[in-house]
Amino acid sequence: MRLFYAILTAAFTICLTPAQAEDLGTPKGEVVLTVSGNIAQTGPDGTAQFDMEMLQALPQRSFETSTIWTEGETSFVGVPLSVLLEQIGAEGATIRATAINDYAVEIPVGSISAQDPIVAYEMDGAAMSRRQKGPLWIVYPYDSDTKYQTEVIYSRSIWQLDRLEIVK
Repeated sequence: MRLFYAILTAAFTICLTPAQAEDLGTPKGEVVLTVSGNIAQTGPDGTAQFDMEMLQALPQRSFETSTIWTEGETSFVGVPLSVLLEQIGAEGATIRATAINDYAVEIPVGSISAQDPIVAYEMDGAAMSRRQKGPLWIVYPYDSDTKYQTEVIYSRSIWQLDRLEIVK
């Protein structure tokens, strides 16, 4: 009987995606991002919550770009949005991104590449305060391609991000 349960447990674990097999963990610090909706990884309240340390532990991407909101070239570091979605087992067609002040935008999942945009948590080598559009800001490498220099992309570049909802 023990062998049967061991085989069943092994088979179940193998069938899980990497995001489903890994435990997100519990935030130890202040929660800076809450993800809800159609996600596989949730806590007791049905959401995935991240503190800054948890976000910084995920694979990161950095780039320099100018923005319409900052002076000159600015460097950004953050987790690619695609990596974050994979980490929580998100499945849906749309992401509703909401800021601290309840400003919200919708981002089609199909518009997200493997690298861009990022959920930036660092600007010019430092954490971003709320006054500096932080602590989280969805940022694209605007200078890298004209496709990132449109009103639609600028509208999706939500700062003071604190919530994501994955919608089917």
